[in-house]
Amino acid sequence: MTQFMAITERNIKMYFRDKGAVFFSLLSMMIVIGLMVFFLGDLNIEGITGILGQFPGRDSSQDKENAQMLVLAWTCAGILSINAVTVTLSAYAVMIKDKATGKLNSIYTAPVGRRVITAGYIVSAWMVSVCVCMITLVITEVYGALQGLPVFSAVKHMQLIGMIMMNSFVYASLMYLMALLVKTEGAWSGLGTVVGTLVGFLGGIYVPIGTLSEVIVKIMKCTPVIYGTAMFRNVMTEKIMGDTFEGIPDDIISEYRRTVGIDLELFRKDLSITQELLLLLFCGILLMAVSAGILKYSKKTDR
Repeated sequence: MTQFMAITERNIKMYFRDKGAVFFSLLSMMIVIGLMVFFLGDLNIEGITGILGQFPGRDSSQDKENAQMLVLAWTCAGILSINAVTVTLSAYAVMIKDKATGKLNSIYTAPVGRRVITAGYIVSAWMVSVCVCMITLVITEVYGALQGLPVFSAVKHMQLIGMIMMNSFVYASLMYLMALLVKTEGAWSGLGTVVGTLVGFLGGIYVPIGTLSEVIVKIMKCTPVIYGTAMFRNVMTEKIMGDTFEGIPDDIISEYRRTVGIDLELFRKDLSITQELLLLLFCGILLMAVSAGILKYSKKTDR
């Protein structure tokens, strides 16, 4: 246990020591904020007010204010989801550097089991992701409260913390699998650029999932990103959704929720938050199993 703690602590310190890695791991979040502030936010708000404006007797100024708050909560949920992807990817840069510089081979010669070393990399990436996502949650919630969003209840905070931990586990598993296959720092940096670009689309953050073609939607549903984003949105938009769409028919609300990716269908059945969490857990375990198989094979080829 002492060896495991030492390796994990070393990896965490190396990540936070590299200010450039920390910055670029948060770059996707900054891009999302910029797009929402300058471009996509107004379009989403206009879409909501357009739906509400079809019904007579509504307060247009209140509807616009509620729409702004709904888009803000929707955006913050997306940020929490993509942070887990980009932060874990950046955290494994430590492992890639160890491989590229030969340090990993030196670590393997130490009287420490490979499983302990592997666990140290995975747990450190998971802990870094949880830490950064928790800080992001606090920042987004404070900002939202200043803008007029309702503060989450204690129950919702517990739900969100659990979701952050599960989401981070999935991407700690996924990025470890990728780190096993990548040998050089340049290749990892290129992979980071591609993933950082794609994650916003795969999570339905830049463009709502309901506006995309059926083929693209099927591709998105083959990745865990969209499910993580949907469960955060479900919790974080619940209160403001009720305020915004008060008095609106349920079928219109349901259609809007599906369009913007708050509710998801899989095999023609609506997914609950619990089912999305279980799906993410399954993905994480499956990825860990694949990684274990690759490690076992690599140990045989090293002999």
